[in-house]
Formats: sequence, C-alpha cells, structure tokens
Amino acid sequence: MMGGTPGRLDELVSRAGTWLGRSGAVSGQCTTAVVADRFDRFTWRDTYEQSAGLRELAEELGGHHDGTADLLADVFLAAYKAGPRLRGHAEMAPSRLVNHQVVSSLVESPEFAELHRETAGDPYAAAMAVLAQAAALRRMLEHARGAQARAERAEQARQTADGAAAAVGEALRQAAEGAAEDSTVPGPAADAVQQAVEAAAAAAASGQQAARSAAQARTAAAPGIRAAARDGVAEAAETVREEAALMRAWGVGAGELERLPFDERAQLAERLRTSRLAQWADLIGRFRQMASGERARKVENTAGELVGVTLGDDLSRVVPSELANLGLPALRAVFAARYAAGELMLYDSQGEQTAGQGAIIACVDTSHSMYTEGPGGGTREAWSKACALALLDQARHAGRDFVGILFSAAGKLRVFRFPAGEPAGIDRTLAFAESFLGGGTSYETPLSAARDLLEDEFDAAARKRGDIVLLTDDECDVTEEWTRGWNEAKHRLGFRVFGVAIGAPDAAGTGSVLEALCDNLRSIEDFTDVHAAADLFRVI
Repeated sequence: MMGGTPGRLDELVSRAGTWLGRSGAVSGQCTTAVVADRFDRFTWRDTYEQSAGLRELAEELGGHHDGTADLLADVFLAAYKAGPRLRGHAEMAPSRLVNHQVVSSLVESPEFAELHRETAGDPYAAAMAVLAQAAALRRMLEHARGAQARAERAEQARQTADGAAAAVGEALRQAAEGAAEDSTVPGPAADAVQQAVEAAAAAAASGQQAARSAAQARTAAAPGIRAAARDGVAEAAETVREEAALMRAWGVGAGELERLPFDERAQLAERLRTSRLAQWADLIGRFRQMASGERARKVENTAGELVGVTLGDDLSRVVPSELANLGLPALRAVFAARYAAGELMLYDSQGEQTAGQGAIIACVDTSHSMYTEGPGGGTREAWSKACALALLDQARHAGRDFVGILFSAAGKLRVFRFPAGEPAGIDRTLAFAESFLGGGTSYETPLSAARDLLEDEFDAAARKRGDIVLLTDDECDVTEEWTRGWNEAKHRLGFRVFGVAIGAPDAAGTGSVLEALCDNLRSIEDFTDVHAAADLFRVI
C-alpha cells in the first residue's frame, strides 16, 4: 500500500461527523422575510402585473441592488396581510438579511400601525404604500450598500462551506468502499478524508467570520435604515390616508373601488389629485358630513314625536279629554266653539317640514362670475358644486331622483340625471362637477327645464312635491308671461323652490327677482362655510 497512513473507518466517521450533518442541512434558504401562503403570493404577483409603477420601481432598484424583487414583495405583503409575521434570522439566506432588516424597520416603526389600518386587505392601497415609500427604500438600500456587499460575501462563504462539507461526505463514502473487512481504510483514502475535514473546518471558519462581518455592517447601518423607514412609513400613511379621504369626499365607496381595475383606480386617483377638483375635496367632504348630521337631526325630530300639549284646531291631535266632551250633549257646543276659535287642546309634536316626494333638482349657475374667489380662498363654483353633490347624497338617501342642471346664458345648459334606482357612477358625478359653461345668467332657461322634468315625472309616475334648489351669484329679469306659466306649474305640481344667493347680497335683497321666485332664500358670503345651508338638508 503506497502513501499515507492507514486509518480505521470508525475514527474517520467520528472526525467527519460534524460536516456530515451540515451537508444535509436545508435551513437558512428563505429569500423573503414575510411569511406568506400561496394566496398571498398570488395577490402580490397579480398586483405586480397590473401596476406599471411597481414594475418600474423593481427595474430601477434592481439595477443597483440585488434582491430588490424579494424586498418589494415583502414591503407589499407587510402592508397587505392582516397580521404580517417575519421569519427568524436563521431562516433567511444570508444575502437577504439586509432585506429582513429593512422590512423589520418598516414594520417596527411607530407609524406603521396607522398605515396598516388603511392597507390591510386592500391590494391597491398596499401597492400605493410601496410606491409611496420608494424614496425611503432608495435611502435605506444606500445606507445598507456596504452591509449588502458583506452579506453577499457571507452567502458565498456559506456556499463554499456547504460544498466543503459535501466533499467530506464524498471522501468518507469512497473510504468506506475501499475499507478492508477489519474496517481498515487505505492510507490515501484516509488522508483524503482528513484533508476534506480540514478544508471544511477552514471554510466554516471563513464563513463564520464573513457572517460576523456582515452582522457588524448591518448594525452600523441600522440607525440610518430606521430613520429612513420612519420617514417612509409616515409619508406612505399620509399618501394612503389622503387618497382614501379624497375618494370618500367624492362619494366613491369601498365596494365601487374594489370593482375598478387597478389602472382605472390609479387613473381616477390621479385625476382627482391633479385636476382643479382636488382643491374642492375638503369642501365636498365637509358638506357631506354636515348634510349627514342634518339628516340625523331630521330623523331624531320627526313629525309625531310628542313633546307636550298646545292649542289649535287639528282634530287628528286632539287630546282624549277634549274628545270626551263630544260624549256629553251639553258640552258639544263648547267643543264646537273651541274648535272654531282654534283653542282645542292638542298633543304638541316636534319635527321639520315633510320632505318632498318628487325629484330633487339643483340648478347651478356656471356663468363667468362663478369663478370669483371669496374669503378663505373658496370660489362660488366650488361652494355651489359641493352643495349640489351633497343634495345628490340627500336624494340617494331618500330614494328620490336627482337632476343636476348647469346653466349660464339663455339657452345654455347641461342636464345630468341621476335616477334613484341606478348607481350614481363616479364618471357621471365628475362630469357634472367638472363641467362649466361660462357666459351670462338666465333664470328662465334652467327653471323651465326643471319645471318640465317635474311635469314629466308627474305624468309618468304621478309624483308631486319635488324640490328645486337654485344656486346663483347673479340677478336677472324674467318675463311676466314666463312668470305666469311658472306659478301655474308650481301650483299644479306642488314643488318648492329654494334659492341660494352666493356672494350676491343684492340678488337676495327684498324685492329681488330671486326672492319672488323662491319659497325659501338665503345669502352666502363665506365660500368655505357649509353650515350656512344646513337648513336645506333638514327640509328637503
């Protein structure tokens, strides 16, 4: 037997035992930090395919940093999952420990809970949160550049150590095949096993050193990563919250948003953020909130809620003691006299005027002067459109048709119908809000259109008592002939007319045409004040 010192197989197995166990290990291979099932992963892939913004961000970051596709998946799933859970460090591939650190910093930041309330279960909102954190992710990856380089070296060192451990197993297998019956292993084979064990030990030591170096680099990068994470999460929370508020202000419900394809939802959000409509969102939201409160007040104080006893001649509310007088012949004359004088004792009820049953029609002036700004920076147009959209809500709540009529000079108008039995639709709502005709002002054109609509409604469904709200900033004349026809139709159909003079005190003055046309008239001077119209939503 040439070269080497023979050895016994059991001794070689004992020396190689540590590396034999390592060669079979499979831990530490995960490349994503957030624990996810196949449904979560499908949601991420589907969202990624729909979002051009996510794909562009992945391509940008991937050009400078490895593992960014896995990082974006983790950031998305942390926002999307109801209860995100991170893997332990030991489960992660060394090259992905920086990703784990980044995601941990995001999830552990104080602002994450606020963000998560808006994004949990909503793929679109979670994707928006990822995009909103793009700048922070760039900063975090830049802080972690050195740590990532060391992590990749640690990964290479681990792979080398795993290869060396596998070589020990192979050398031992060959030694076992060449062993004699007394378990003696020829010298060259025994030496090969020893050399493989020594190489594995050296590789393991090198790997441990690389891992310690990577851990030290991550520790050094941690403060910068945590600071960037807090900034990113706070910005994402603000972005997601603002968009949610914007959608709510425009009456776009969660169900409608879920039905919108990803790109259409993104385009809608961009349209609302960047057009002139964006500056109206707060006013619209406050109008809707005010109107909702007034509706609740109307429900709380409905007609028929007994609050005491009063005097009058309403036989439907006569108290029992008065009715008892009718049973005594000697007192029937007294009852009749008290009835004629309006002095019967009645149950007193508290409530607002009964709402109309026909359509609610908002006639909105869109002449040039409606662009004018007032106190607080609001415009006449913004106030009138916000009020009209709140009236649309009022109609939907009451199960009534709504019609928006935009008008300016004689013959110029656009009519937007919102039947009670159909969804309002955000496209139609935005078209109504965005349209502006310009020019002068004519009352006859929109009011004639409103009257004709109520007549058609009466002919088709026998519904009367509609409500017309005329929102204008101007005063104009109407002809006597038109006025006679208007008054006849009003008497026949029983509709009410509410006037709102926006920044035009003369139009609301005594003896004005607007006062003559309207049953109820108020003047608005502050174009940011929604409560000036509160009573409309109690009686309409």
